[in-house]
Amino acid sequence: MHFYKKTSIGKSNNYIKLSIKVILFFLVFCLILIMLDQINFPAPNKKIEKLIPNETFKVIK
Repeated sequence: MHFYKKTSIGKSNNYIKLSIKVILFFLVFCLILIMLDQINFPAPNKKIEKLIPNETFKVIK
């Protein structure tokens, strides 16, 4: 018959690990958003304009 010594403190240790993982996930997510905000994407140079003829509109009364 073997006896094993339990070295873990309890279930509170699992909650601490989970909360640390969640906090790290949100920190990484916020850092990614900040890094994407720093990128200067070029604005389009071409003006987009489309003319719609009056024939396509239907008058509803």
